[in-house]
Amino acid sequence: MKIFFDVDYTILGLDDTLRPGTKEVFQRLLDDNHEIYIWSGMGERWEVIEKHELGHFVSGVYEKPTNHFHERLEELKIPFEPEFVIDDYPEVVAAFGGAWVPPYFFARNVDQQMDRVYRIVCDFASDGTSEDTQYKAKGTVLPLF
Repeated sequence: MKIFFDVDYTILGLDDTLRPGTKEVFQRLLDDNHEIYIWSGMGERWEVIEKHELGHFVSGVYEKPTNHFHERLEELKIPFEPEFVIDDYPEVVAAFGGAWVPPYFFARNVDQQMDRVYRIVCDFASDGTSEDTQYKAKGTVLPLF
C-alpha cells in the first residue's frame, strides 16, 4: 500500500523532534511491504528527511495539496493517489482515507500515536477498515461545528 505521512505536527514536532516511534513504525511498514511517502503543505521537505535520516524508509517526497486535494495531485506531480494517509488535519484524512493523529508539538515520552497508526494500517490492510476512532474512510464527511 502507498502510505503518505504528513510532516509538520504529524511526524515532526514544533521543536524539530521526530515523533516517538516514527522510525520503528516506518521499518515495520516496510517489512509489511508497504511504501512510505512523505508530503507537506510546506513543499518537498527533503531537509527533514536528511536531518532525521529517513531516506532509506521513503519512496518519495512531495508537496501536499492543502485544498482541492484530489484535483491538485497532477499539478503537484504526485504520480498516483495515496492509498492511505496519516495527518493531523482531518480534512486530508477524510479526502483520501487513513488515520488522523493529534498534533505532535514537543518531545515527550507519553506519545504512542505511531504504534496506534501502525495498528490502524494493519487493520485496514487486512479488513479494508478499522474500528479505531482515528480511522477515517475515504470520502468521510466531517461534522460542521
